[in-house]
Amino acid sequence: MKTITIGANSTEVPQIALGCMRINTLAKKDAECLVRSSMEHGINFFDHADIYGKGTCEAFFAEAVGMNSTIREKMILQTKCGIRPGGCFDFSKEHILKSADASLAKLKTDYLDFFLLHRPDTLMEPEEVAEAFHILKTSGKVKNFGVSNQNPYQISLLNQYCDNQIRVNQLQLSMTNTGMIDAGFNVNMTVDGGINRDGGILEYCRLHKITIQAWSPFQYGFFEGVFLNSDKYPKLNEVIDTIAKKYGVTNNAIAVAWISRHPAKIQTIVGTTNLTRLDEICAGSHIVLTREEWYELYRAAGNVLP
Repeated sequence: MKTITIGANSTEVPQIALGCMRINTLAKKDAECLVRSSMEHGINFFDHADIYGKGTCEAFFAEAVGMNSTIREKMILQTKCGIRPGGCFDFSKEHILKSADASLAKLKTDYLDFFLLHRPDTLMEPEEVAEAFHILKTSGKVKNFGVSNQNPYQISLLNQYCDNQIRVNQLQLSMTNTGMIDAGFNVNMTVDGGINRDGGILEYCRLHKITIQAWSPFQYGFFEGVFLNSDKYPKLNEVIDTIAKKYGVTNNAIAVAWISRHPAKIQTIVGTTNLTRLDEICAGSHIVLTREEWYELYRAAGNVLP
């Protein structure tokens, strides 16, 4: 498994991380097997959130792997907070601290490697976030902080108070969800691709050494379905299959390789619970697509270059 470094502090992590949003759909023995297989592939980075599985996935994960100090030291654990059940975001100091302690207890660990704010909260008081981060950092409960789905100004506002501690930004990215890339091709053009919906977040993160973590790398739309082998994307799948055949891998590997080819050094979060698919995905870590192949896939997804 290839590795990348996260943020300015050069924390080394695998290029692919395992997302644990659906891990509680497995039997515990199968979940343990999935985690073990991931680590054998070099994927020791596990992404959680306090709301996954209606709040049950973190504890299920810890129980399935038989969490103890020996196992914990071999893992990089990340979780997120800020989405409260019932349709409310909450970045208050009280909620952040309470959520962190709850996740630590569920995951049966004394510290989190990464702790992210889940989506933006427009009622956020950055001073409160800074206070919460300071308490978590100085107590040793959290090593690094990040956000998800935030634009440059939202991150800048946080970093102004949080001593530039934002290391990660989780964003949706796949061959069929390329908004952060499209706008860069269509600057000053009156076409849909020229609509800048995120404030240039791709370039901002690169400039400020913030690692983008790509979620839903196989999905089109907002959890509408998987584009691989989908009748909705015949041309894209034709090109994917041709390139996959060239490299002797499956389409899963090419979908991941397309993301990792970008020089932003993006970490891809895959949420598979299938061991065969996991094997196929991991093969993508070692493939470096040519420039021509990357652009052919981009166009095959329905994008038009100016």
